[in-house]
Amino acid sequence: MLKGRVIGNIVSTRKNENIVGSKILEIRLVENNQETDKYIIAIDSVGAGIGEYVLITTGSGARLALSNQETPVDAVVVGIID
Repeated sequence: MLKGRVIGNIVSTRKNENIVGSKILEIRLVENNQETDKYIIAIDSVGAGIGEYVLITTGSGARLALSNQETPVDAVVVGIID
């Protein structure tokens, strides 16, 4: 799992049919409680907003966080950090 802060939304006019309707987020990664210069793009499964700190799962397990497990994704937001 990764930790990061949502910095923006990604708008895509054309995308795979399995992710139509999904919110795509740009996230700045956090390591040792410091924001890094690393970024990741992830599908939002929990309704996170800009400025919120989130948990991200990556790899083939990310698909399991979505209702359609055939969705071609590599990163999914699975939690909002309070």
